[in-house]
Amino acid sequence: MKILFYDAKKYDIDSFDKELADYASIEIEYLDADINVRTAALAKGYDAVCAFVSSDLSAPVLEVLHEEGVGLILLRCAGFNNVDLEKAKELGLTVLRVPGYSPEAVAEHAMTLAMSVNRRIHKEYIKVRENNFSLEGLMGINFYGKTAGIIGTGKIGAAMARICRGFGMRVIAYDKYPNPSLDFIEYKELEEVFREGDLISLHCPLTIDNYHMINAKTISLMKDQVVLVNTSRGELVDTDDLIAGIRAHKFHGVGLDVYEEESGNVFENREADIMEHSVTARLLSFPNVIVTSHQAFFTEEAMEAISHTTLENALGYEKGEIPTGNQV
Repeated sequence: MKILFYDAKKYDIDSFDKELADYASIEIEYLDADINVRTAALAKGYDAVCAFVSSDLSAPVLEVLHEEGVGLILLRCAGFNNVDLEKAKELGLTVLRVPGYSPEAVAEHAMTLAMSVNRRIHKEYIKVRENNFSLEGLMGINFYGKTAGIIGTGKIGAAMARICRGFGMRVIAYDKYPNPSLDFIEYKELEEVFREGDLISLHCPLTIDNYHMINAKTISLMKDQVVLVNTSRGELVDTDDLIAGIRAHKFHGVGLDVYEEESGNVFENREADIMEHSVTARLLSFPNVIVTSHQAFFTEEAMEAISHTTLENALGYEKGEIPTGNQV
């Protein structure tokens, strides 16, 4: 099996090459470029392509892949909202993903964002480097004894809930399908979670129903000085409404590993660029906001799991034994 790997970074190559030693029947060609209508034509002669959650797998791209003889799309990620699944089904393309790699990696980063923005670590780091040891502007809040509101209690949300419980927090949550094993969680209606949470952390996939679930209305339900964290999908949050809420002093802090219009920035060095959109600059202008670079998943353990599962997906497809649990 021949796989064309798009948008390959050094850490991708290192991780996949390490695992590839155990898969003699699979060959991988790595490309710097990400997939789009033009670069999709490079997949001629390949059985599969490998792409990430920020890659363009819209209908026009899928049509080119199909024309070039590609039968398999390997997503080295859990999310698949960037794939036109109807078009993939129409063309007979198989789409396989990595539904779970390291829930703890993402949950730990979510809490890192919450704690860092709460205690203003990003500001203090810069101040101390300039020999400024003043405490002005650094006041935090105790998480102990407060209420954590978890939106979505799948593997990542469950891991975040356990972390919050370890901090001595009361944990409430909303999920269409409550997890009975999390017996310490109080499941509530979504509006109740927004109203009661001192820390609100998003851990749900992006769907038509929850697009912009954080908006002017839901923000108005939240407590004053709430901490909001998003490590899931940028489109869960209406950025304009979030910025209005920040300017209205609604939030003690906001931690974002994902945000709207991030696709051109993800994993790229854009130090010398003039940014096309103002979203990032606007968010970074606030002293109580931390934005990280879609890095919540990025641990050694997670990369190893992503590489292994992706190659197992490819091997299963090659053998005609498609892992249905990973198929979308």
